[in-house]
Amino acid sequence: MRIARLAAPVALSLATLTLAGPAQAAQPIAGKWLTQDGSAIVQIGQCGGSTCGRIAKVIKAKAGAPTTDVNNPDAALRTRPIVGMPILTGFSDAGDDWRGRIYDPRNGKSYKSIVSRAADGSLKVKGCISFICQTQTWKPAS
Repeated sequence: MRIARLAAPVALSLATLTLAGPAQAAQPIAGKWLTQDGSAIVQIGQCGGSTCGRIAKVIKAKAGAPTTDVNNPDAALRTRPIVGMPILTGFSDAGDDWRGRIYDPRNGKSYKSIVSRAADGSLKVKGCISFICQTQTWKPAS
């Protein structure tokens, strides 16, 4: 009788573990990506223990646009060139997507970011302040 009482909870626990299955990995995001406005190509790949993205090339610069990170709140970083600058930092696989921080050199601010692969092969790049998010679609670049 005692074994029967223990068998039901054990069986339920095993069934729950079986249904949960292994953790799912997010689709890879490494590669070169053209930003939504077509202004730059971002190279995404491994940076130490996380995934990051750097501006690999400026495609469309506005007339008189700075070539350095002049809006950075850290005065020591205001002279670093835009090309090569990390804009995606600390990204890690969160199962269905990648989570980290995105930096906007146009205003010098960083935001929580969620990046995922869309069914058409593009990237959905989301920047968030609290629960308000804005999403861009980045296309593969050659």
